[in-house]
Amino acid sequence: MAILQRQNTLTNPTHIDEWDRDHSWHPFTQMEEYCSVPQLHVERGQGCWLWDTEGNRYLDGNASIWTNAHGHNEPDINAALVEQIGKIAHSTYLGLSHPVGAKLGKRLVDLAPESLNRVVFSDNGSNAIEIALKLSFQYWQLVGKPEKRLIVGMENGYHGDTFGTMAAGNSDAFHGRFQPWLFESLKFAAPECSELDGKVKSADMGKSLCQLEEVLEANAPQIAAVVLEPSIQGPAGMRLQPAGFLKEVETLCKRNEVHLILDEVFVGCGRTGSVFACQQEGVDPDFLCLAKGLTAGYLPLAATLTTEKIYEAFLGAFDTGRAFYHGHTFTGNPLAASVALKSLEKLERLISSGRLEKTIYYFGRKLAESFEGQRNVGDIRQRGLAAAIDLQPRQGCVPWPPNDRVGLKVCLEARKHGLLLRPLLDSILIVPPLVINQEEIDFLFDNLRTALEAVMKNIGN
Repeated sequence: MAILQRQNTLTNPTHIDEWDRDHSWHPFTQMEEYCSVPQLHVERGQGCWLWDTEGNRYLDGNASIWTNAHGHNEPDINAALVEQIGKIAHSTYLGLSHPVGAKLGKRLVDLAPESLNRVVFSDNGSNAIEIALKLSFQYWQLVGKPEKRLIVGMENGYHGDTFGTMAAGNSDAFHGRFQPWLFESLKFAAPECSELDGKVKSADMGKSLCQLEEVLEANAPQIAAVVLEPSIQGPAGMRLQPAGFLKEVETLCKRNEVHLILDEVFVGCGRTGSVFACQQEGVDPDFLCLAKGLTAGYLPLAATLTTEKIYEAFLGAFDTGRAFYHGHTFTGNPLAASVALKSLEKLERLISSGRLEKTIYYFGRKLAESFEGQRNVGDIRQRGLAAAIDLQPRQGCVPWPPNDRVGLKVCLEARKHGLLLRPLLDSILIVPPLVINQEEIDFLFDNLRTALEAVMKNIGN
C-alpha cells in the first residue's frame, strides 16, 4: 500500500507542478513569467502530436525545438534504438571506435559536399561550431600562419551559447552582457530577403556582399574563417538569404584564403528540402556543422565535417603536439549514432519520393492563404518547413511595449486550441516535423489564426 501511495504521489500533476516551480530553471525562460502562467508537462508523443499529463493533445508546431523529423515514437527509429541498446549503450570514442560510429561517419561523408571527408562528433550544435572554430584556429598555426585568428560573422548570427560561438555570433539580446569575455570578431551585414510560398517578395544581397568583400580584402591575412547560418538565420526570426548569396560568400572566402564554416545545425537534415542546405547552391565549405535534426529529435548528437587537407595538417609524431585536444565524454554515443543512421535513411526516402517537396509546397500555400492580408500580420517568411509570422499593431497604433508579450499571449492561446508553438518576441516561429501531413498543416494554421484573432480582439488591436 505504501508503495502504491508513493507512486501516486510521483505521478500527481499537482506535485509535478510544485517540483517544477520549486526546483527547475528552464533555458531561455524568464522564470518569474513562467511560474505565473499554467504549466504544461509533456508526457508522451506519437507522430506530430504530443500529450500532456492531463491527457490533452497538441500538434507539435516547433518540432520539439526544431529537432523532430519523422515524428515522435517512430517505429523504425525505436527499433534501431532498441537493437543498439541490446548491444551497448555507450563506449568512449577517445582512442577507440565502434561500428555505428564508423558507419555514421561514412554515411555523412557520402551525403556531404565532395571535399568533406572527415567527421568530428560531439553532442550539440554549440559544440559542433566550437570545434570548427578551434580546428580553423589551430590549422592556421600548424601551417605557419598563426596571425590568422580573426573570425568574421554575420549580423544577427546565432551559433550557440558557449563563449566561442557567442563571439562568432551577433545576438546582443542573448549574449550582449558577456561581451567583455568574448574574443575579437568582425561582422558584416546580413542580406535581405522575404519569401513565401516559393515566391520571392523582395531580396537584396548587394550591401551584405560588399561589406564582406571589404572586410576580407582589408583583413584577410588576419582572418581564420567566416561563419554563418546558410539559407535561414533561424534564431534571428527565420531571416532568409537570397538565392545565390551563399555561392558568392564561398567565392569571396576562397579568393581571400579564408575558411568557410557553415552552421547547418538548424537548416541541415531536410529542413529546407535537401539533406544539406549548401547543396542547393553547390557550395563546398571547409566545415559543415550539424546537430538538431541529425538524430530526428531522439538523442543529443552533433557532427563537424571537414576536409582531408585540414585533417592532414594535424598529423605528426606525438611530441609535435599537433593533435586536436578537444572531446566530450559522450562523443559519438552508439545509441545516438544508431538513431542518426536510421533517420538519415528515412530522410533520403522522404526526399527521393517527392513527399517532402509536396509537403513544403502545401505548407507555404496554406500559410499564405491563412495570414496574408491579416490586419495584425506584418511580414511572413517561409522557406522549406520553417516560417515566421511577424505580428504588429494595426496601422496608426502605438507599438506594443515589450512587456505586453503579445507573441507569448498568442502561443498560450494556441494551447487552448491544441497547438504548441514558441514565439520570438512578437514573431511566431513555425517549424513542424518533416512528416507533417496536409490535414495537420490545415489544423496548424487554422488554429493559429483562431488564436491570433482571439488575442487581438482582447487587446483591442
